[in-house]
Amino acid sequence: MSRHTALRKADKLRVRMRVLSKRQIENIHQASLDILSRTGMIFEHEAVRDLLKKNGARVDGERVRIPANLVDQALAAAPSSLLLYDRHDRPAMDLGGARSYFGTGSDTPFYVDPYTGARRKTDRESVATVARLCDALDNIDFIMSMGIAAERPGASSFVHQYAAMQEGSSKPIVYTAQGLKDIEPIYDLALAAAGGDAGMLRSHPRNVLYTEPVSPLVHTRKAMEMLLFCAANRLPLTCPSGMMAGATGPVTLAGAVALANAETLAALTVLQLAGPGTPFVYGGNVSVMDMRTTLFTYGAPEFHMAFAAFADLGHYYKLPIWGLAGASDAKVLDAQAAAEAAYEILMARLSGSNLVHDVGYLGTGLTTSMEMIVLCDEIVSYTRRIGRGIEVNEKTLALDVIDQVGPRGQFLDTDHTVEHFRQHIWQPRLFDRNAQDVWRAAGGKDLFARLNENVREILDTHQAAPLPAAARAAVGAILAERERLAGNE
Repeated sequence: MSRHTALRKADKLRVRMRVLSKRQIENIHQASLDILSRTGMIFEHEAVRDLLKKNGARVDGERVRIPANLVDQALAAAPSSLLLYDRHDRPAMDLGGARSYFGTGSDTPFYVDPYTGARRKTDRESVATVARLCDALDNIDFIMSMGIAAERPGASSFVHQYAAMQEGSSKPIVYTAQGLKDIEPIYDLALAAAGGDAGMLRSHPRNVLYTEPVSPLVHTRKAMEMLLFCAANRLPLTCPSGMMAGATGPVTLAGAVALANAETLAALTVLQLAGPGTPFVYGGNVSVMDMRTTLFTYGAPEFHMAFAAFADLGHYYKLPIWGLAGASDAKVLDAQAAAEAAYEILMARLSGSNLVHDVGYLGTGLTTSMEMIVLCDEIVSYTRRIGRGIEVNEKTLALDVIDQVGPRGQFLDTDHTVEHFRQHIWQPRLFDRNAQDVWRAAGGKDLFARLNENVREILDTHQAAPLPAAARAAVGAILAERERLAGNE
């Protein structure tokens, strides 16, 4: 069994990065509670407002002020870990603690064709193609759509994206949707792949819903419909704030994180009231607005400092943690893209984020690059080694070996070197370490050429395990019905 089809043995994270002290964490937490109880949030869903009011919240029209005790109860009720399975019901990701897993992003309108280099509009086929690429990469642990099924009717594009991912890969899926019209058929598609066993989907979850509040301080009706659906069916979800500091949130990171934390804790509170114990992945996407361009910036250091802050808060809350890395504002895969991806992935790993998405984004989240995904697969492998740190014990100190070799000796042919070099010295798959003449003799290819060659090799040779025939028939019927309904809207 290849490594990407089974639960990765989590490397023990010995090297940690923290951006918040314990006192700062407590101050931000208290600030978030103050926001919820004093300022409150708008909930556009009447049943959610009634649920909160029944449990002691103050309701004034659509605005709801949530007392701290409800948040405390929700934090106590939410599971501290989440084990996700692949399509074959094998454990794939154990979210929690400081274990980090990496995957792609969603809903990009463009992708770079690896055969022609042209920037094209994404479609259902491109979503399936990227999923198939990711299925073959050892260090990409889950998938998101990385495209929009733009050629499909708007009412069913999210449904077609999910179906394409499910066909293209056996790995866990993080999916997006817009209300019940999407999440209900997506659930049916997942159910079909599980052989119609709803109990299996609960006990062996394969998917995580991604939805967001509207900053500042609004939970929409559609988002709350999906949250209640997840609560009723015990389906995992994440609801991180997507605010921009300086635009839809305070320009200071402390204020932006406190506000985003309040929005996320509000969603957690509703989820646990509606379905105690429903899995929730905690976090926030607090970027900054570039004041020169007014654009959301993926490569800003403040963006990833905020993710590290949410990791600190998530460890404090003992919840699985949402993260982001491997994305760039660069328009092509150049030195800027590689530098931003490397720093982000290292920060995500060392901060202990669990479910780290958006690997492979270029151009401020508008373009999918398959070469960028493969580059990040290599960088993730690199950072796994860094995160393990330096192991110090009797074997690694090697005093007996040093004494045996002595002055002017060499260690190359010792049993100690043979026994330990694979574990202690990281070996790249695509980064080049050859001498200049050897590199030239092999064609003198730069990194992008090697990445592109690897992408095309995978796409030309790799196929994901197919759905069983009965599941394929059920999926076809569900999609046909969605097309019929979309045509009548």
